[in-house]
Amino acid sequence: MKKDSRVIVYYSGHGAPEPKTGDAYIVPFDGDPNYLEVTGYPLKRLYDKLGKLQVAEVVVLLDSCFSGAGGRSVLAKGARPLVMMADVSALSSNMAVLSATQGTQISTSSPEKGHGVFTYYFLKALKDGKKDIAEIYEYIKPLVENEAKELNVQQSPSISPDVEKLNGRFGLRK
Repeated sequence: MKKDSRVIVYYSGHGAPEPKTGDAYIVPFDGDPNYLEVTGYPLKRLYDKLGKLQVAEVVVLLDSCFSGAGGRSVLAKGARPLVMMADVSALSSNMAVLSATQGTQISTSSPEKGHGVFTYYFLKALKDGKKDIAEIYEYIKPLVENEAKELNVQQSPSISPDVEKLNGRFGLRK
């Protein structure tokens, strides 16, 4: 990889909290929430590994939730949902994360659209010519919130770092 490269990681699927630590894990299709340490991948490790890449920018897009409360979140049998939020405090300065939810919210799917609500509006933003992650966030946030309300779910995308620190950076198209 070259120093001026841009790395984009897009994950749409299940997330889960690890019951003992509360750490957020992404859970692949064949993953088991009862054995997260073996079948899942810790979000902290993903951020750490990506942050060590010698590249200009890293963009992480997550259509997942990690509360264990349903939607795109899974939970070990017998465990209770945790009140937690995926930790983005340790992001490297060349990294930005756009996520489908905030805190304990559920990332929901729209059966009629055939996608997660976040994914649907993210793709629409790209199709409509939005260029960078801050512009996409500001475009999709009200759309996702409104669609989720219609599905009786509270869902609001989150971005880190703050939008003001992202303007003009982390472009997804030229």
